[in-house]
Amino acid sequence: MISVLVVDDHEVVRRGLRQILSETEDIAVEGEAARAAEVMPLVRAREWGVVLLDLNIGPDSGLELLDALKRERPRLPVIVLTVYSEDQYAVRALKSGAAGFLSKETAPELLIEAVRKVVAGGRWVSPGLAERLASAIADPRTGLPHESLSNRELEVLTLIASGKTVGQIAQQLHRSVKTISTHRARLLAKMKMKTNAELTHYAIKLKLVT
Repeated sequence: MISVLVVDDHEVVRRGLRQILSETEDIAVEGEAARAAEVMPLVRAREWGVVLLDLNIGPDSGLELLDALKRERPRLPVIVLTVYSEDQYAVRALKSGAAGFLSKETAPELLIEAVRKVVAGGRWVSPGLAERLASAIADPRTGLPHESLSNRELEVLTLIASGKTVGQIAQQLHRSVKTISTHRARLLAKMKMKTNAELTHYAIKLKLVT
């Protein structure tokens, strides 16, 4: 039996995934977490077949949690299951160690197929994403501007685009205002922009914020 840990801050989503996977004979949701802080104790307590991880888990960063999971359990396959499109976060998630990337609009049968494939040691990506990954490897310059950012810089970008001030971001991320200001300066330089308005316009256009 493939044991699944679902990490999502919406109960209705967790319940839906449990229902979908319960219809199989070889897959079962045996753990749930709504916040990042709940995940590591569960991961350390037992062996899991796969983790289904949402990138948007309340105030926490799904990408940072993905990094932590891969450090703690390098061989544990993690499938990112999110509302964000492939264009937004797929390449970053896979580079961070995800074994698969699926939209929450994915058909149930494809989710089941993805779980089985990654547990068997494979990776699950759509044909379109596979083509994009190949292009990115062949010519790194084809990537989108935000793909050059670190995970923390991307998080700061999305929070700025959500209307938060540097002080509010510092409080949410438990960092100093000076540190957040440094991240902001670096991401502006990398993206060749000068103002928060430009960042916000970019983030909304590419749907980096919901």
